[in-house]
Amino acid sequence: MNVGVLGSGGREHALAWKLAQSPHAESVVILPGNGGTSPNVTVCPTDPEDVAAVCERLDLDLLVVGGEEALAAGVVDRLQATSTLAFGPTAAATRLESSKLWAKRFMERHGIPSAEHADVGSTAEVLAAADRWGGRLVVKADGLAAGKGVVVCDSPARAGEAWEDVRRSRPAGEPVFVERVLEGWEVSVLCVTDGRACALLPAAQDHKAAYDGDRGPNTGGMGAFAPVPALDTGVLEVVRRTILEPTLAGLRSEGIAYCGFLYLGLMVTSDGPKVLEYNARLGDPEAEVILPLLRGDLLDVMRACCRGAWNGTGLSAADGFAVDVVLASGGYPGAYATGHEIVGLESVEPGVLVFHGGTRRAGDRLLTSGGRVLHVVARGDVLTEAVDRAYRNVARIRFAGMHARRDIGRRH
Repeated sequence: MNVGVLGSGGREHALAWKLAQSPHAESVVILPGNGGTSPNVTVCPTDPEDVAAVCERLDLDLLVVGGEEALAAGVVDRLQATSTLAFGPTAAATRLESSKLWAKRFMERHGIPSAEHADVGSTAEVLAAADRWGGRLVVKADGLAAGKGVVVCDSPARAGEAWEDVRRSRPAGEPVFVERVLEGWEVSVLCVTDGRACALLPAAQDHKAAYDGDRGPNTGGMGAFAPVPALDTGVLEVVRRTILEPTLAGLRSEGIAYCGFLYLGLMVTSDGPKVLEYNARLGDPEAEVILPLLRGDLLDVMRACCRGAWNGTGLSAADGFAVDVVLASGGYPGAYATGHEIVGLESVEPGVLVFHGGTRRAGDRLLTSGGRVLHVVARGDVLTEAVDRAYRNVARIRFAGMHARRDIGRRH
């Protein structure tokens, strides 16, 4: 098969790396890719017509759509009229991620456990909700926000400010709502599904805050590890029974087909696991730790899912742990400079993976081009071994302003 991966981040680099291991992969191209991927083909990922034309020109048998913006733009819908199979949900199914309010109401319709929410239209209504919920709440923008459209507030005053700030920063008319804060610990549970059959992937824990100790603004993710020791099989069974299966059944009952990765961002509370958010794709940086632990022919499974002929088998988890430490540009997730030369990659230990997120080539030089620049991924038989190995190799890479959290996987 001639295979394409649509996107330009670390997730897409990791997907291309994994798919290239399949004996069925004649070629794997990345559209448009980055400085660490090859071969790259220029395309606008959110333009369905452009994507379809490139797939036809390259005679692609299957395209894996990596990012949420391309999914929400309807790339999968457009490819359904072509000979290229598309692994990823349609725009309608992607509403689980592209509209947080639609997802919230979907969960309410199907009895899926989540936080209590309130539709608010003024600061006074935000303050009233905060008063009902003991002074703490979460402000959420409805639409896609690259992992940064959520603000957790510890006081009514902060809630009012955050609601105003988020509303001003988002497109006019987009709903901004509030939720009750859930108490517990977070975990990401992902699966591959054709809408009926599904297989759980190794659970992962993301570190979204910019700085050590979970301080600072939310980012797209500063690192992750998998699997999560605290998530035992009993909790996973509850997730499958009360969240995953009702989600897939609810989509089917509403006539919405789903094929692709499904991401459950969960809070494990004293009352059991509850949904914080859905993603309609493989998470980033979760992808960078899940895929190295995944055994089996992922390409073969994707093809079966696209054809509606998957029996739910073919994937399993390897032993041990994987840790991803993100090397970010100074200032991220705020303003940051790009164009800094990256050095030291040649000194990384054998077996340690470096997935590129925000890089570009300028002749024989590798330069920074984004906020999350590189993902340094190491494995170990135990979590501490993987953590130590990852940070040992982080120290071998340099670029001006480089920032990394120092506690990925250390506090769990």
